[in-house]
Amino acid sequence: MKLVRFLKNKNESYALQITKDQLLDVPALSKTLNQFLPSSLDELILNGNDGIQALERLMKKLTENERKKATLHLSSVKVLAPVASPPKIICLGLNYRDHAAESNAPLPDEPIIFLKPRTTVVGPDDCILKPAFVKELDYEAELAVVMGKRGKDIGVEEARDHIFGYTCFNDVSARDIQFKDKQWTRGKSFDTFAPMGPCITTTDQIGDPTNLGIRTKINGELRQNSSTRNMVFNVYQIIHELSRVMTLEPGDVIATGTPAGVAFAMKPKPKFLSPGNVVEIEIENVGKLRNRVVASNIIT
Repeated sequence: MKLVRFLKNKNESYALQITKDQLLDVPALSKTLNQFLPSSLDELILNGNDGIQALERLMKKLTENERKKATLHLSSVKVLAPVASPPKIICLGLNYRDHAAESNAPLPDEPIIFLKPRTTVVGPDDCILKPAFVKELDYEAELAVVMGKRGKDIGVEEARDHIFGYTCFNDVSARDIQFKDKQWTRGKSFDTFAPMGPCITTTDQIGDPTNLGIRTKINGELRQNSSTRNMVFNVYQIIHELSRVMTLEPGDVIATGTPAGVAFAMKPKPKFLSPGNVVEIEIENVGKLRNRVVASNIIT
């Protein structure tokens, strides 16, 4: 299933996306049927597979009239980032063979990880703010894992059971600062530098996460066009390796790296992002994440 967090009439809620344009408001449905379900998507994630199974059972009992009463049109709501405030945002560098090649970097023998603060998170159609002193703003399309179960030292074969679902992620980067600092925290930690969404696709609906198409368009121009099969470490190996270092918790977001086609590596000249540019990231079986770049002193 695909789950969407949204705002309507200044009230936050979450829904099951049942068609391209229709949402089923889960808390409204729970109230109508007088059956308990978590009141927020964050709470549902904390319930992991138990929460998903409870929602599935409820869906099977629905009458057509009950479904209609809880149905919303997508255009009537503002879609938000699916995870409001992740405990951790863990990102991987150089985790695609094609991206490592365009960066003239060797393939890592262990995952290269860094963290983004949760203040970087924005949702679909929110603005990416470009500070005036950032000269080389770049995009990175990434498949992100949303954890649904706490774990430490998780085996590769157990990793799937700890995943709640997947979403699109843009690891926005200030390359001039990143390359100047020789480490990545400052250049990747500006507010709005972690757009994610538009939904969470649960593990039972994603298909094979090790073989999903991933693309980026800038103002309609195709820049990245690859597949998660080009990852150095797949999602299950990533969870195993990260959990050897830190306890993974429900709601943690793990951005699994980006493929070739980023702006700084383009030949003969980089094509960095500018105010007015529209970034569209699309991942197979998840959806499309769209954001516009604006100067940080102009928020529209």
